[in-house]
Formats: sequence, C-alpha cells, structure tokens
Amino acid sequence: MKGILGAICGDIIGSTREFNPIKTKDFEFFKDESTFTDDTVMTLAVANWLIDDKNSDDVLINKLQYWGNTYPYAGYGGSFRKWLVEDDPKPYGSWANGSAMRVSPCPWVANSLDESQKLAKRSAIVTHNHPEGINGALATSDAIYLARTGGSKEKIKKHIEKEYGYDLDRTICEIRQDYSFDVSCKGSVPESIICFLEGNSYEDTIRNAISLGGDADTQAAIAGSIASAYWEIPEDIVNNSLNRLNDDLLGVLINFEEKFM
Repeated sequence: MKGILGAICGDIIGSTREFNPIKTKDFEFFKDESTFTDDTVMTLAVANWLIDDKNSDDVLINKLQYWGNTYPYAGYGGSFRKWLVEDDPKPYGSWANGSAMRVSPCPWVANSLDESQKLAKRSAIVTHNHPEGINGALATSDAIYLARTGGSKEKIKKHIEKEYGYDLDRTICEIRQDYSFDVSCKGSVPESIICFLEGNSYEDTIRNAISLGGDADTQAAIAGSIASAYWEIPEDIVNNSLNRLNDDLLGVLINFEEKFM
C-alpha cells in the first residue's frame, strides 16, 4: 500500500520515542502505548479539506480547527493550540515542522508539480506563513510528488537542494551523532528527507528517522510520507497502524483513498 498512510504509520511508530529518544535502528516498531498524535490528526484534516473543497481556504481552516478540537490532547504546539480556539484565526508566523507533517495529502491529489506546490503552500500559510514553514511543506510535498510520479532519488535530491537550499549531502551517521530534538522545519525536514534518501525500504526509512533521536514521530511522519510514495508499506505495518485509528479518522482516510487513489 502507498499514499498518506505512510505519514500516519510513521507517526504511530514514532509516538513512543518523541520524548524517549534513541540512537539506534534496532527497536520494536509497535508497543501497547503506540498511538496516533497530532501528525495523524492534522494530516487527515488536510485530507478532509481536499475531499470537501480544495479551492476554499475557509474549509481548510474549518477542518484544521474541527479535527484539532475533536482531539485536543494529540500533542500540538502552544501557538497552534491557541489558534485552534480563535474565532477568526490568523497565521502566526510559525517556522515549525507542523506544516511539513500534515502536507502529504496535497501531492497525491495534484495532477502536476505546480498544482502540488500551490496546494502545499495553501495548506501551510493559514498557520505557518514564515518562509521556513512554507519551505518545509513545499520540500516535503515536492519530494512526495516526484517520488510518486517515478522520480529517482537523485532527481529528488537535486530538486530539493536547488529549490530550497537544503544540505542533503550529510549521512545518517553524521547527523545522528550530535542531533537532538528540533521542531523547526530548517532543522528537521532536511534530515527527514535524508532518512528517505539513505533508506532502502519504507521500514528502513522509518528506522533511520527515529534513530536520529530527535522529534521522532514528526520526522518519521515526514520521512514516511515520502517513502510511501516510493515503496509499498509492508502489510503488517499497515494493519498495526489502522488498528490504532479511531473510526472517524479511519473514515476520512477511506474517503480520501476512494476519491483520489
């Protein structure tokens, strides 16, 4: 299976390591306490927007607020929590990786790279209107679109480096040594993309992302969203993740798959 489930599986697998970092690829994927977090909720909120009306920013804002308030304890940042309860929510200049963690539905809906970029930017700027917040969403979305349309890893790497100035020449081992928790797009999205570039499968990509010892669930969601456009997600990972989704979230995922996949 491919698609936005790649982000959701990565989030669930990484959920137990967000505040318990590890520096090894040797770990158990699923534990009893493995669960979806804000990465999954917001990914499906964006999916819900695209299902209902991808041309309406008001619908996007409504979906982000609706799902965020339906799951208020999913792990949002402080500024986003305030945004969720505002009557007239405005973007607040965020450069954090929330824009990248939720963007994956956009490139699966788009029929061109240009359309994918427009949708990705719109999905970000209602909250993350800082240039780095926008770039994080765009880089992730571009990587997914290029991967799902047959682009090679080298093509993806060169495109991201040229368009967004990210340094993708580092290795996982080099990054892992001194890397720590970083929620900025600039400090987590390039690393997540490298986890995909150095990976040899969906599973290996997720192991790379979590082994950095950083913002594990979000980096696994970002890396996983790219990997699941390039490789199939193993069936056991799919089943273990789907079993941890509530029925309303699962319903959005099914509707998205039926309409766009």
